Amino acid sequence: MNVEHEISLLVEEIRRLGTKNADGKVSVKFGVLFADEKCANLFEALVGTLKAAKRRKIVTYQGELLLQGVHDNVDIMLLQD
Repeated sequence: MNVEHEISLLVEEIRRLGTKNADGKVSVKFGVLFADEKCANLFEALVGTLKAAKRRKIVTYQGELLLQGVHDNVDIMLLQD
């Protein structure tokens, strides 16, 4: 799969699993995204797809690298609709 396609799938999954905050932006916890069975089957490298989406300013989150367990409570916020 190409990166653009994986990012578009990621955006769909963030919308499916996330909730809107006071600003109207959709966000989801990394742990929720990582533990979701559909996401596990869709993304070979979820962290790599997240990094690519962050570089393209499609999502934002604290830090550079997210690790399961350690960063489960980190919010991943969708910047584009």
